[in-house]
Amino acid sequence: MAVLTEAGADVHDIEQIVIRGRLTLGIAVEVPEGRDLLKEVLLFGWDQGMEVDFDLVSSTPTVSSRGQVVTLLGPRLTPAEIGVATTAIAEAGANIDRIIRLSRYPVMSYELLVRDGDEQKLRAGLLRAAAANPGLDIAIQREGLGRRAKRLVVLDVDSTLIQDEVIELLAAEAGCLPEVRRLTHDAMAGSIEFESSLRTRVRLLRGLDEAAIERAWTKLRYTPGARTFVRTLRRLGYTVAIVSGGFTVFTDRLRDDLGVRHAHANELEIVDGSVTGEIVGGVVDRERKATLLTEIAAQEGVPLSQTVAVGDGANDLDMLTAAGLGIAFNAKPIVEEAADASLTVPYLDAILFVLGIRREDVEAADREGDDVST
Repeated sequence: MAVLTEAGADVHDIEQIVIRGRLTLGIAVEVPEGRDLLKEVLLFGWDQGMEVDFDLVSSTPTVSSRGQVVTLLGPRLTPAEIGVATTAIAEAGANIDRIIRLSRYPVMSYELLVRDGDEQKLRAGLLRAAAANPGLDIAIQREGLGRRAKRLVVLDVDSTLIQDEVIELLAAEAGCLPEVRRLTHDAMAGSIEFESSLRTRVRLLRGLDEAAIERAWTKLRYTPGARTFVRTLRRLGYTVAIVSGGFTVFTDRLRDDLGVRHAHANELEIVDGSVTGEIVGGVVDRERKATLLTEIAAQEGVPLSQTVAVGDGANDLDMLTAAGLGIAFNAKPIVEEAADASLTVPYLDAILFVLGIRREDVEAADREGDDVST
C-alpha cells in the first residue's frame, strides 16, 4: 500500500485468500499516466520474498448484481461430483465469482457465488447433477440480504428432529406396530389424507397407559447433529420452533430439553392414566403446520421471507412453501420436488452450511460456551 500511495495509484478492487498457509492478494489499481509502477512493485516483491505478477486491463470489470449462492454438500465431495456441478454452471452460461469451504465435518461443503447466465437453466442443470449423483446434495438460493437475514427456523419433528416416528414408538408398546407403520408411510408419502389416517392410528392406541408412554420416550433418538443445530441457531439469535403431527406429550419434553421457544403438536386424550384413542382439539395437519409457521413468525415479529422450514413428509409441504426457505431433509420424493433445497445427508446440522454458517464458527462458539438461555 505504501508503494501504491507513493505512485499516486487508485485502488479499484482488492481481494485476499489464504489456502494452507499460502496467501494470495489481488489488487486492481489505476496508475497515473507516465508512472512506471511495474518496476517499483517488482523491486518491493523481490525485497520481501513475494511472487508478483501483473495483468494489464483497460478497465475494472463491472460486477453484475444478479447472483446465486450454490452450496455443495456430501460425505466426501469427489472431483467428479464437484465437476458435474461446475459443468452445469458453465453450461448455463454462468460464472463462479467465489468459492468458500464451509466444512469438512460432518460433511464436506462448499459455497459458490455464481453470477450471470440463465437462472432457470442453472437451477435445472444443478438439480439434475444432484439427482444423478447420490453422494451429492446441491442447494441453490438467491444471493442478497434476504438470504442472510433469516431469523426463524421451524422444524418438523418425526424423521427430522428425531429419527423416529413417535406414533410408531407408541404402537410398538400397544402391539399394533405393523398396521400403524403402514398407515404412517402412506400418510407421509401423501397417498392418503393425514387427519383421517392419524385418527385411525390413535384409536389403535386405546388403553395404552402412561408407563408405556414413558417407555416409548426412552427409546426416542435424536437425529445426528440435532443438538448442535439447535444450539448454534440459538447462539446466533435465531428463534427455533417445532411443529409436529405427533403428540404434545413428546414435543413438550423436546422443547424443554433443547430450549426451543415454541412447540405445537396434537394432544392425546388421557383419562385415568390411559389413552382413550381420541385427540383433544384440532389436528396439526399439513394446513395447520403452515398456519402455525405464519402465527409464530407474527408473534416473533419476523417476516415470512426471513423464515426457514425443515421437514420430510407430505404434511410439511404447505409449511415449506410458505417459508422464505423450505428445506427437505431426507424427504419423500413429493417433498424434494417442492422444496427450495433438499438434503440427503443424515446430519441435521448440515443445514447450517446451507444457511452459510461455517463449521469453524460452530466449533468456536462451542469452545467459548456462548450463552444460549431461552
